[in-house]
Amino acid sequence: MAHIVVLGAGLGGVPMALEMRQQARKEDTVTVISDQPVFSFTPSNPWVAVDWRKPDQIQVELEPVFKKKKIDFIHCRAKKVRPEQNAVELDDGRMIDYDYLVIATGPELAFDEIEGLGPHGGHTHSVCTTPHALEASKAWEDFVKDPGPIVVGAVQGASCFGPAYEYAFILDTDLRKRKIRDKVPMTFVTSEPYIGHLGLDGVGDTKGMLESELRERHIKFITSARIQKFLPDMVVVEEMDDDGSVKKVHELPQNFSMMLPAFRGIEAVRDIEGLVNPRGFVTVDEAQQNAAFPNIFSVGVCVAIPPVGQYAVPVGVPKTGFMIESMVRATAHNIRRLLDAKKPDAEATWNAVCIADFGDGGVAFVAMPQIPPRNVNWAASGKWVHWAKAAFEKYFVGKIRRGVSEPFYERVTLDLLGITKTKKEEKSQLSEG
Repeated sequence: MAHIVVLGAGLGGVPMALEMRQQARKEDTVTVISDQPVFSFTPSNPWVAVDWRKPDQIQVELEPVFKKKKIDFIHCRAKKVRPEQNAVELDDGRMIDYDYLVIATGPELAFDEIEGLGPHGGHTHSVCTTPHALEASKAWEDFVKDPGPIVVGAVQGASCFGPAYEYAFILDTDLRKRKIRDKVPMTFVTSEPYIGHLGLDGVGDTKGMLESELRERHIKFITSARIQKFLPDMVVVEEMDDDGSVKKVHELPQNFSMMLPAFRGIEAVRDIEGLVNPRGFVTVDEAQQNAAFPNIFSVGVCVAIPPVGQYAVPVGVPKTGFMIESMVRATAHNIRRLLDAKKPDAEATWNAVCIADFGDGGVAFVAMPQIPPRNVNWAASGKWVHWAKAAFEKYFVGKIRRGVSEPFYERVTLDLLGITKTKKEEKSQLSEG
């Protein structure tokens, strides 16, 4: 009998627990530890931030779902992972022992790294969490009564750029619906070396599509941007040259801003030698397994991935939804192999399938694998993307409510499209073909 602990209950943690319960032996115990009592469908946060969604539409109470699936749930913040003791120390003083630990915490939001950044004591809003998005929606309702300049984007060191583009375009759509777009100058500010880089050196023609979309919507943009500070009514931005020198300093007026922060590992895992990199992200091998502590695995945004290229302004690599699901599949399989006294043999494909909504259209892309060079490098845009994301939201939240990681028809559909989650499945498709 083994005790498998999943730390975190977001886009990585919940599917991880469900799939692990399915893969584990009957006598094994699966426990989830989370500081949140609900699962939130993070990709819908930009909609929450303009009141197009209410939080309860994209959230699921975790305890009933896990109870139904015979998964133990502990609603408490993790204070520190203790690898040398094979235990997780909780804020309430408890020590939870484990045989295998899967770290799926997501990131800590590094608002404190830039003066004035963030919704708590700063001068910007956020769509990184559903509570942040709800707070932004209240500020948005005040803003539209007395509109002015808007600044949206992602700061230096950020790794998740899609929601910034989504939110900028969604704000534009909402303002046009309200017939006040003409009163609102908008600027998109990003650390990316070019529009549509996305931390991935682009996918298909995301550069052309997203730059065209910004121009068509009269949204000015600044790339290779390093934020000096945020003031109540202004954003001070250094536009950097390729050699690392300051090309120009912009003082952008703002009445409303949303800037995505850089991420780092959570406090519970930071500074553990052998487990994490200097930024606090968990280091793993092809099996999602940590080298120093082989009974620790990690999936999701908390995994360390080197950046794609070196630029004048730091740009991180995003961990997209399907990529995370591929990590989950490989991890569950590999832990089961260890339970059976066998070596891990599954490697996640890290393929990416993404849908970015613009309120009245959007961009979808497939990158196989997510990090170049790729076997598939495709992107497309159109109004259909908006409806596709809405449909996917309902589907994903629905399967979490049912306590299902991957219904059989989802796997069949992905197989037909040639999109796999592990290299073993990829090789199987090739042999069958």
